[in-house]
Amino acid sequence: MAYENEMKVEFDSRSCNEGFIRVAVSAFMTQLNPTLEEVADVKTAVSEAVTNCIVHAYDGRIEKIIVSCQIQGRTLYLSVTDHGCGISDVKKAMEPLFTTKPDMERSGMGFAFMEAFMDEVHVESVPGQGTTVFMRKEIGWSRPLH
Repeated sequence: MAYENEMKVEFDSRSCNEGFIRVAVSAFMTQLNPTLEEVADVKTAVSEAVTNCIVHAYDGRIEKIIVSCQIQGRTLYLSVTDHGCGISDVKKAMEPLFTTKPDMERSGMGFAFMEAFMDEVHVESVPGQGTTVFMRKEIGWSRPLH
């Protein structure tokens, strides 16, 4: 599919970069004239996906995370990719409260939050090679574009 607009950002898996990517994605989606609630939903989903990369995929090691955004019509497509440890059982990992790090606060809710705030979430992962989380959100169908 040819998209109307797209961006890709690669950054270090440092927790300080979570705020940066939230701002970058929200700035990119402004062309869709989103509501504050829509922006907050997307920012939350992106934060959860990036945090999963930092905490689970790389286990604190500093590696690269790639966030891609595409726009087609009123649809925002996002993907968050790591080249970390991968997920052996994606279905199990997406169950609410499932975590491989039970000692951490809020563990086990990342995918549940992504699914709550986005219209679609799909995860592809290969153990030992990495994970990509694909997300889609319809933005502002009742409002004009800028």
